Amino acid sequence: MPSPSLQMPARPTGARIVAMGHYQPDQVVTNDDLVARGVDSNDEWIQSRVGIAERRFATTESVVDMAEGAASKAIANSGISVGEFDLVILATCTMLYPVPGGAAELASRLGINAPGAYDLNAACAGFAYAVNAASNAILTGQAHTVLVVGAEKLSDWIDYNDRTACIIFADGAGAAVITASDEMAIGPVVWGSSGENYGAITTNPDTHALIQDGQAVYRWATSTIADVGRQACEAAGVKPTDLAAFVPHQANLRIIELVAKKLGITGEGSKTAIARDIVTAGNTSSASIPLALSKMLERGEIPSGEPVLMIGFGAGLTYAGQVILAP
Repeated sequence: MPSPSLQMPARPTGARIVAMGHYQPDQVVTNDDLVARGVDSNDEWIQSRVGIAERRFATTESVVDMAEGAASKAIANSGISVGEFDLVILATCTMLYPVPGGAAELASRLGINAPGAYDLNAACAGFAYAVNAASNAILTGQAHTVLVVGAEKLSDWIDYNDRTACIIFADGAGAAVITASDEMAIGPVVWGSSGENYGAITTNPDTHALIQDGQAVYRWATSTIADVGRQACEAAGVKPTDLAAFVPHQANLRIIELVAKKLGITGEGSKTAIARDIVTAGNTSSASIPLALSKMLERGEIPSGEPVLMIGFGAGLTYAGQVILAP
C-alpha cells in the first residue's frame, strides 16, 4: 500500500503589507538630559558620533503596552476586523522575563481570538525576520492575515555609566498588517549571520545592561550591509535606483548615510527617500524599521505600491533584508 500524502491548504499568489502603525512614549530625553543624569558626554559629541539629538523613554509602559499602541493603530489603518487575524508575531529582545512571551497577551488585549502567537528574537533584525515569517506563513496557506509588531523597551537595559551604549538606545514600537494578495508585494529575504562576532553586542550577566563594541559593529555594518541591500534588490527584481525608499535599522546615522551612498541612492537626482528616524527616535532595535516606515508613510513620503528596501542588522550578528511594495 502506498504511503499517504498529506493535504496542504490552498496557497495564495502573494503577500503584502496593507497598513502600518507606530507608538512612542511621551517622555523625550535629549542629549543634555542624559548628561544631567551623569553620562560623561555632551550633545555635540553624541550627535557627531551617532547622529542622535533625542530619544523617547517609557516611564510606565511595558513592551506589550507599546506593542498594543502600535498594533491598534495599524489595525485601524487597515480597516480589517480583529476577527480576521490568525497569527500574531512579536519581534522583541527586551521582555523583562523569558516566559511567557508577549505575543499571546498582545493578541488578547487587541481582541484577537485564539491566533497563533509567538515572540521572535533576532534583536535589531527582528522585524525583517518577522515579516519574512509572516509572508511564508501566508504563502504556505498556514495564515491569511498576520499582525507583525516590533516593540522594545531598551531603557530597562541601560547602564548610564557606559556612554558608548546608553546614548544610543531608546523605546518604541511599530506594527504591520500583512495579508494574502493576488500579487507578490514582499520580496525574498536575504539573510545571514556573523556568529563569530556575536560578542560585539551582548548583555552583562551581572547587571543585565547592554554592552556594545561600537567600532566593531560600525566596521562590520559598513562593510556588509550594502551588499545585503544589493542582493535583496536583485532577488526582488529591482535596482537600488528604482527604490522609492530605503529604511534600514536605525543604528547609527553615519552607518545609514554610508550604506545609502554605497547603494548609489544619494545625491542629486536620487528619488529614494532615506529613513533618518534615529535623529529623534534613537536606536529602538526591532522597532526601528516599522517605526520609521510608519512615520514616512503617514507623512506621505512614499507612494503606495512603490518599492521599499528594509534591512535589519544587529546583535548576533544577524541581518535580513527584503524589498516590499509600500502599502
